[in-house]
Amino acid sequence: TKRERLRAIRDAGFNTFLLESGDVYIDLLTDSGTNAMSDIQWGAFMTGDEAYAGSKSFYNMEKAIHEYYGYKYVIPTHQGRGAENILSKILIKKGDIIPGNMYFTTTRLHQEMAGGIFKDVIIDEAHDPTNEHPFKGNIDFLKLETLIKTYGAEKIPYISVATNVNMAGGQPISMQNLRELRTLTQKHNIRIIHDMTRVAENAYFIQQREEGYSKVHVADIVKEICSYTDGATMSAKKDALVNIGGFLATNEWDIYEEGRNLVVVYEGLHTYGGLAGRDMEAIAIGIKESLDDNHQHARVGQVEYLGHKMMEFGIPIVKPIGGHGVFIDAKAFLPHLTQDQFPAQALAAEIYIDSGVRTMERGVVSAGRNDIGENYYPNLELVRFTIPRRVYTQAHMDVVAESVYSVYQKRKSIKGLKMIYEPKYLRFFQARFEKL
Repeated sequence: TKRERLRAIRDAGFNTFLLESGDVYIDLLTDSGTNAMSDIQWGAFMTGDEAYAGSKSFYNMEKAIHEYYGYKYVIPTHQGRGAENILSKILIKKGDIIPGNMYFTTTRLHQEMAGGIFKDVIIDEAHDPTNEHPFKGNIDFLKLETLIKTYGAEKIPYISVATNVNMAGGQPISMQNLRELRTLTQKHNIRIIHDMTRVAENAYFIQQREEGYSKVHVADIVKEICSYTDGATMSAKKDALVNIGGFLATNEWDIYEEGRNLVVVYEGLHTYGGLAGRDMEAIAIGIKESLDDNHQHARVGQVEYLGHKMMEFGIPIVKPIGGHGVFIDAKAFLPHLTQDQFPAQALAAEIYIDSGVRTMERGVVSAGRNDIGENYYPNLELVRFTIPRRVYTQAHMDVVAESVYSVYQKRKSIKGLKMIYEPKYLRFFQARFEKL
């Protein structure tokens, strides 16, 4: 009931991450590990090889990564941030500059903990929720070349390129932009490391929007995307449709050799990396399933369905509609609140109170603080409605849109929040708030 939801969100410190899932009706907190596995994946669970060393399931996963992504060497990890941790320890020295097409929370933190400094080189359009540029994940080459001239290529161990940029609203990078980036980085001998968590969704947008790709299969587009990069970190909990798992991939033997040493320290043996054999079997199959054109059409289509429903109600959302979720512009939704009053955090709480729909903040709370303790103030102050793959129906999306509209009608009465507890790292997961 609404009374129970009010009690639950207060007990959770107005942080949707701290709600118990049993108190949630429709859970759009994340698409990470919340997808429904297929019958074939569940069947593969029963054939998982749980050998401690040299598991057949590892070699099946490795084969799928070679076949569909093209990377030479594979190190399994428990999820994407395990791969980010190992990669950062190998490649980053204190004072290094890491350009990227918008930060992601765990990626930037691992880069900073290794002594690196993240620099945003995404196009300006990505920071404007109303701009309808079809490839808002693109790299701005003027920004990048300025960094290279300022710091020198030797201070840039790699460029961090995300496909389907999460923090921008699930926005893709174009193949043309990737090609040009490859040419530029080869000139300066700089690596490209691919955050490929949602690469198949990015490939679908290339198929739909980029000239010359309308008749190319998603699987072939993904292979081409990967061919322009030198290595990758992957959270298989998204595109690959599993509940846990990830990997670090590289085309360089030296990085692989160091990585398989470190994975033993932090994750597990280099042939399981913190995963059960059954998880690796499911990843191998999930990779293949994620590249099916019909699957991506249905998956992204459901996100677009919710986005269009919200636009019909006049709700301000990030445009174009993203690949893995709909992102509400909380600044436009609650213009009477400043960023210091955490409008996206407050809005996510109000939506939960209204209907039991759980979403999450992607704004100043997620952005965290800089090295002198000041808040980052991103241009984008968003509430993310992340849709798990193969879980919900269109009717669920109707309920979500109607709830948002209900909250929108009383938006002027919504109060901001103040933070009363802040953890040291990745505060959005555990911070607590109270109403102003």
